[in-house]
Amino acid sequence: MTEIFAFGLGLARYSARGAMLDCFFPQPVLQPRGEVLQAIAELPAGTSNINADQAQAIDQAVGGGIAGTTFADATRKLVAVRLDTDAAIADTAEAYLKLHLLSHRLCLPNSLNLDGIFAHLPNVAWTSVGPIAIEELPEAITKAHLNHQQLEVFAVDKFPKMVNYVVPTGVRIADASRIRLGAYLGDGTTVMHEGFVNFNAGALGPNMVEGRISQGVTLGSGSDLGGSASTMGTLSGGGNINISIGENCLIGANAGTGIPLGDRCTIEAGLYITAGMGISLVDEFGEVMSTVKARELAGKSDMLFIRDSQNGNIVCRTNRKAIELNDQLHQHN
Repeated sequence: MTEIFAFGLGLARYSARGAMLDCFFPQPVLQPRGEVLQAIAELPAGTSNINADQAQAIDQAVGGGIAGTTFADATRKLVAVRLDTDAAIADTAEAYLKLHLLSHRLCLPNSLNLDGIFAHLPNVAWTSVGPIAIEELPEAITKAHLNHQQLEVFAVDKFPKMVNYVVPTGVRIADASRIRLGAYLGDGTTVMHEGFVNFNAGALGPNMVEGRISQGVTLGSGSDLGGSASTMGTLSGGGNINISIGENCLIGANAGTGIPLGDRCTIEAGLYITAGMGISLVDEFGEVMSTVKARELAGKSDMLFIRDSQNGNIVCRTNRKAIELNDQLHQHN
């Protein structure tokens, strides 16, 4: 039987004009096998609409629990998405399935082909009654006021917040609006109020996140991203370089990096390392050995980046002491 890359049985919501607004996949499957593979073998590749009767066998195999859903109107439909390969995204349902694969921890950031995602994710008003098409929002707001109700509009964006679709086990999230669907949060991760995790980015866990993890960036196990610290993503000036931070690193408050870091690295508070920045390499006695561009240090471990208070130069020292997170902060059971 032909191998299939991924599958999802989803519940989609539509605008009054019939445009798909979002799609919820309670139990996405990566590389389906056995009973699941048999149940979906006759489905066409891509996205297909199916009724509850067709979905029953698939839902039982997958364990999604939505095949018995009854529909009050035509704004919700069951859809099946079968991805035979990890190809570019072809429609909204495929985009949502790949975002679910990331947030369900089935795929790591940067491991999926997300080409076409912006073209196929509609800009939607995310409200207290769910997604609303932008052109239908004024009428919805007026209707709510006429009924003495308040329609809360939380965001107008292509990406919803993750926790309305996926809540990973073993995490703490202080402000759920700052975690987009498609973020990867590993077990034991804490994201504080000012922390932000974009889609196709993540903290592999356990981690303390008080800063920004941009698209395409990963934070290795045991690393700490300090308050208002940031990482340069590929969508915002990082070019084609995927920034990753290794294990047991510390990025100080208001600091950041535009180069990948290996394990056990520290950047002092307030210092932002960019690829073209001149860095003075010093030995254990404080003597300058050479000066290099920061990009030449990309991916190396055991580095301590600090500013020389006397001349303002950026200095890199060897740092062989791993940064240990407080274990009690990451017990979320």
